[in-house]
Amino acid sequence: MDRRAEAARLRPAYQRELAQGTERFHHPRRADCPWCGSARLRTRLRTVDLLQRKPGTFVLDQCRDCAHSFQNPRLTADGLDFYYRDFYDGFSGEALKGFADAGFTRNRYLAAARSVLPFCRPRRWLDVGTSKGHFPQAAREIHPSTVFDGLDIGEGVEHAERLGHVTEGHRGRLTDLAPKLAGRYDVVSMFHCLEHTPDPRQELAAALAVLEPGGHLVIEVPDPECLTARILGRWWVPYFQPQHLHLIPAANLRDELESLGCTVVAVDRREPHIPVDLAGAVLLALSRFLPRDDAPWHPAPPGPLRRALRPALFWAAVPLLIAAFAVEQLTAPLVRRTRFSNAYRVVARVGGADGG
Repeated sequence: MDRRAEAARLRPAYQRELAQGTERFHHPRRADCPWCGSARLRTRLRTVDLLQRKPGTFVLDQCRDCAHSFQNPRLTADGLDFYYRDFYDGFSGEALKGFADAGFTRNRYLAAARSVLPFCRPRRWLDVGTSKGHFPQAAREIHPSTVFDGLDIGEGVEHAERLGHVTEGHRGRLTDLAPKLAGRYDVVSMFHCLEHTPDPRQELAAALAVLEPGGHLVIEVPDPECLTARILGRWWVPYFQPQHLHLIPAANLRDELESLGCTVVAVDRREPHIPVDLAGAVLLALSRFLPRDDAPWHPAPPGPLRRALRPALFWAAVPLLIAAFAVEQLTAPLVRRTRFSNAYRVVARVGGADGG
C-alpha cells in the first residue's frame, strides 16, 4: 500500500470528523466507580494516543476503595470506532501489527493452551478476541482433537476461518452473539480482550452463557497492580490508551467470577507476563517525540525535511531498543516471580468445585 496516497485519500473524511471536535467521542465523566460504586476516585493517568497520535486526551481514574481503574470519561461507540479504525486493519494495520502482537508468541499460546490440562480435556473451545486465529492455530498442538472456533469484532476472524485456523468464525460482539451460542462450548478463552470491553461484567456473563455446566473460562488481562506501571507511568504499554477501558485487579475479577457461581481453580502471574515493558516504553516515547508520520488524521502531510528526519532518528534509536529488549528477555525469568509481572491468568469452572 502506498501510504502517502492512502493518507491523502482518507484525509478529507478524517478532517471532517475532527472539525467537530473529539469531546463528542466521550460519555459524560462519571463520579463513581463502575465496579463497586464508590465515589472515592483519584486520577491515575492522563495521556494521549501515543501510537497512532490521533487527537484527544484520555484519563484513567482509580477507585480508592476497590482499586479498579477505568477510562473516565469513557469512549462512546462512535469514539471506539474512531480510535480503533485503521489500527488493526486498514491504514495502520501493517505498520502497527508488530507492536499489537508483541509478546504474543507461539510459546505463550502453548502455555495458555496447557493451562486447562489439569482440569479438563476440551471438546469445543471458543477463543474470544481471536483476531486472525493465531492462538487456536497453535493450541491444536496441545489439543489435537479439540474443535476451535473464534469470535472477534474485526474482519480478521473471517480471515482465520478461511485459513482454517478456526472451524467457525463468529464476527461481532460476544454480548450480542451469546444467545445464539448458548451452552455450545466447554472452554472459552479471553486473552487480553476483557480490558477492551465497555462493560466487563456483561462480557463475563456472556462468556458464561456460552459455556456448558462444568465448562471452563480462561482469562488473561494486564495486571494494574504491576509495579512497573508506577515507574513508567504513561509509557507503560498495558495502559494502551485509548483502547483499554478497564484495568481489573485480580482480587476483583476473582470475586466477580465467584459471585457469578464460578469456582476459580487457578490464578497465575508467571506465565502470562509479557516481557515488553522496557522496549515498549522506548517505542512509545519514540512514537511520541519523533516527527509525526503522514497519517490522515493529521491536518496536512509532513514536509520533506520531516519525512527524512523521522526514519533517520528512528534508526539512530534502534540500538537502545535492542538493548532494552535484550535486558527484558534476560530478566524475564526473575521478573515473572515478582510484582513486576505485568499480566495474570485466571481459570474458572462454571459451577461449584465438582462442576455442578
